[in-house]
Amino acid sequence: MKDKDKVSKELKDKLFLKRRNGYRRISKSDEKACMSFAEDYKKFLDNAKTEREAVAEAVALLKKNGFKEYKCGMKLKAGSKIYRVNRGKSVIMSVIGSAPIEEGVRLCAAHIDSPRLDLKQNPLYEADELALFKTHYYGGIKKYQWTAIPLALHGVIIKADGSKVTVAIGEDESDPVFYVTDLLPHLAAEQMSRTGAKLVKGEDLNLLIGSVPFREDEGSEAVKLNILNILFEKYGITEADFISSELEAVPAFKARDIGFDRSLIGGYGHDDRCCSYPALRASVDCKAPKHTVVTVLTDKEETGSDGNTGLCSSYLEYFIHDLAADLGADGRHVLSASECLSADVNAAYDPTFPEVTEKNNCAYVNRGVCITKYTGARGKSGTSDASAEFTGRIRRLMDGSDVIWQTGELGKVDMGGGGTVAAYIANLDVDTIDMGVPVLAMHAPYEAISKLDLYMAYKAFAAFMAD
Repeated sequence: MKDKDKVSKELKDKLFLKRRNGYRRISKSDEKACMSFAEDYKKFLDNAKTEREAVAEAVALLKKNGFKEYKCGMKLKAGSKIYRVNRGKSVIMSVIGSAPIEEGVRLCAAHIDSPRLDLKQNPLYEADELALFKTHYYGGIKKYQWTAIPLALHGVIIKADGSKVTVAIGEDESDPVFYVTDLLPHLAAEQMSRTGAKLVKGEDLNLLIGSVPFREDEGSEAVKLNILNILFEKYGITEADFISSELEAVPAFKARDIGFDRSLIGGYGHDDRCCSYPALRASVDCKAPKHTVVTVLTDKEETGSDGNTGLCSSYLEYFIHDLAADLGADGRHVLSASECLSADVNAAYDPTFPEVTEKNNCAYVNRGVCITKYTGARGKSGTSDASAEFTGRIRRLMDGSDVIWQTGELGKVDMGGGGTVAAYIANLDVDTIDMGVPVLAMHAPYEAISKLDLYMAYKAFAAFMAD
């Protein structure tokens, strides 16, 4: 090599930002850990397809690892492990640190709701001797993706007497599944002339649930009657009980490895369970932190975080205030000294659709967990935009903790964009930045992520909690 080429290479190595596939950097032990972690994650993904199920899975893991349900006034000390469930759809967990809580908490916030089809309050009807459920889609979806795939039904029904029925149909091989029909291409000329947003309309997302009439009835709506009779015999419910139910149609697919090399995971609900599970595991594995660790797995992010189980409400703030009071501190001062990783996904660069991303400022599969300084849409609307100082701190922490990481934005400037819970936590006077796993086909019924990126998210959250 010529001297000038050597000097040039040395300068490039010193000055250029390095963008490399993580598998060229990862150790053999970490690669093995990636694969093992992915197997546990796939089980979680299959068992936690709704926010209620995610809370149940989280609580079971927390209890197994010595966490106790938190009540105000509890005696807390360094090492105490506690949790609080909010209405069955959000959960907060904490490990008390050795430092005074006035120094702030290390907060991780992820969400456990995902796009889906919710049943309407009066969903059941019969049309031309077929029984169907009317739905109202939840979150941002491409509606046509939800047709012609097997769907499972999950949720709860509160009966007239106040008792609760838990429903999960379509996951076992012996279960029936449900189905949204679509037009055959032979008769779809008019449909195919529509724009993508109207290819399938919201009111077309009707679940096919049965076709057999009640034998003893020759009148109208005999198929509906037969379905209601089946539901009454199995669950003891009537049509009126749907009014006080939360039933969600979700893909019946199982999480599977993708690719000959098994480097990717396909599944429903990666957004945001590929961040909430690593945050949960990091919390469980956090044994003796210096600063108190708080992790919240929240609901309602996909619809704007409103409602009393979303982070626009005060339940997280109240938890911090309660914790501070029990440790003899002022909650407002604790929040002002705190730091937060908003654990949410970013869009992975897709070479099939390169036109929506700016290649120097997007996340790539296998390049590690993605730090997103700001989200929002067009002019950074709806984002907290982390400070340079806090971004620099997190960057140093990742480098010092052997975490493979990258940065990214959610698409080109005027292409669209999106939001996370970061802004709502930052509004509490908490230094906050987004960090999560890049996702291919985000919000589709079946998304894809990298096992390496998933594991690096876990390492990142664990490092933050231990710092």
